[in-house]
Amino acid sequence: MGSPRRGNLSLSVITVIICALAIIGLLYSEAISSFSSSTILRLKPCARRNGAKNSVTEDNYAADDRFEFDPEECSLVHGKWVFNSSVKPLYSDRTCPYLDRQVSCVKNGRFDSDYRHWQWQPDDCMLPRFDPKIALRRLKGKRLMFVGDSLQRGQWQSMVCLLDSVIPEGQKSMKRGRFHSVFKAKEYDATIEFNWAPFLIESNSDVHIVADPKKRILKVDSVAEHAKYWLGVDILVFNTYVWWMSGLRTKSLWGSFANGEEGYQELETPVSYTIGLKTWANWVDSNVNPNKTRVFFTTASPTHLKSADWGNKNGTKCFNETKPISKKGHWGSGSDKRMMSVVASVVRSMKVPVTLINITQLSEYRIDGHTSVYTELGGKLLKDEEKADPLHFADCIHWCLPGVPDTWNQILYAHLL
Repeated sequence: MGSPRRGNLSLSVITVIICALAIIGLLYSEAISSFSSSTILRLKPCARRNGAKNSVTEDNYAADDRFEFDPEECSLVHGKWVFNSSVKPLYSDRTCPYLDRQVSCVKNGRFDSDYRHWQWQPDDCMLPRFDPKIALRRLKGKRLMFVGDSLQRGQWQSMVCLLDSVIPEGQKSMKRGRFHSVFKAKEYDATIEFNWAPFLIESNSDVHIVADPKKRILKVDSVAEHAKYWLGVDILVFNTYVWWMSGLRTKSLWGSFANGEEGYQELETPVSYTIGLKTWANWVDSNVNPNKTRVFFTTASPTHLKSADWGNKNGTKCFNETKPISKKGHWGSGSDKRMMSVVASVVRSMKVPVTLINITQLSEYRIDGHTSVYTELGGKLLKDEEKADPLHFADCIHWCLPGVPDTWNQILYAHLL
């Protein structure tokens, strides 16, 4: 019995010695800078997991290729916000002329600036820095269209301002419309467009907004009025969520609005949402050629209306919040997982590939990024007495620009690369 044990021990010792020599060899090779590119690529998955724990700095962000983003390997859901004051936003609400007053927080009196310097750092990799010149080359000869509500309009304005920062005067134009707005980069023959379609499907609140959610009626079986703008677009980025979250039930209509009050049924919101998204999905599957058009869907943008969600029981919604939530996996009452699962289920059943831009979890942490009282209401900037009443007037749905939607576009940019 003793002899076999000695044999096994000898084999183990030999194995350890060989591994040790291999490690020493690698360390020696690294010390004399003779790592081959193929070796680095083979080691990349482990390096990404280890390297992503470091804080972001201007040097390691640009120099360390272990942080390379791969949508097949890297989950953007898990990560943290890292403060980096050395990286300046590519634009401001004073330099970009295309921002609505609703999201121009500095112009509207916001004095703190830290919210503009947080960067999303996934656990397993690093998002590439947004390079507007590379983005414009990718968009050369193409149409990029954002479709959805005012939050999607914010993402569109973010993208326009990111690109505008490197386009000379005279080489760009903007045409704003009630339903369709077009920014054009003339040298690149590229357009960045927005289509107002808050539910994606048609509703009686598309043209003239019905302020009372209880009076809104959704035509769950048609997207035709909106979809006429989607034809021939090269990159479509859809979103719809927050307009659905106005009550437990929604008035859902099949057929013509001429049926009026007699034509709708009240359905639980997730049910109506499912029917509406399937109508949208059927249009995409029937009209989009995946060889010519890429389709994206931005997931739910969370609201931060209850400060108790993040442990600030004495707070007033998102008012006066200046830092992101640091608790991993925080999920507040402003994100409905049932609605998220509807999106995932519908997209999974589609014939045309749809890439989800999953911004919900990373945006959940950003209680500091909303427009709060530095915004407008009904087309008018908040008055001092209204700013002093954040309980009634703080907007904890929309986001300051520059800000969180720039990161959403950074994710979109990474996928387009």
